[in-house]
Amino acid sequence: MKTTFFALIILLLTFSASGFAQQNGQSINVVIDNIKSNDGTLKIGLYNSKEDFLKKPYKAISVKAKKEGVKVTFENIEEGEYAISLYHDEDDNQEMNTFFKIPTEPYGTSNNAKGRFGPPQWQDAVFIISGKNVTQQISL
Repeated sequence: MKTTFFALIILLLTFSASGFAQQNGQSINVVIDNIKSNDGTLKIGLYNSKEDFLKKPYKAISVKAKKEGVKVTFENIEEGEYAISLYHDEDDNQEMNTFFKIPTEPYGTSNNAKGRFGPPQWQDAVFIISGKNVTQQISL
C-alpha cells in the first residue's frame, strides 16, 4: 500500500513538473509575407547563438509555401537571444540554390536584416525573448 501511494505521489509530481515547464516557455510567432508562389516549401530555422547562426539551427520548421502568407510558431522557448533565417525552397530540393554563392531563391531573416557584401549578420538579426511571446514579421 505504501509503495502504491509513493508511486502515485511521484507520478503526480512528474506530471505537475512537466506541465509547469511547458507553461514557462515563451512562443515565437513568425509571420512570413511577400511569398511569390505556392510552389515549394518554406524552411525556417531558429538560432540561439552567434556561432551557429546560418549554420546549425536550434529548432527548424518546414511548411508549404502560400502566396497569401504563412504563420508558424516555435513553442516553449526559454528566455535569451535568438535569430531566425528562412528561405523559400521553390523547387523542393532541400537546399538553398545559389549562383556564385549568391542566393537565387527568396530568403529572409529576423528584423528583416539584410547582408552587406555577404549574408546577414547575427547582431542585425538578433532579438531577445524575455518573459513574453514575440512576433517576428519577415518579408521575402
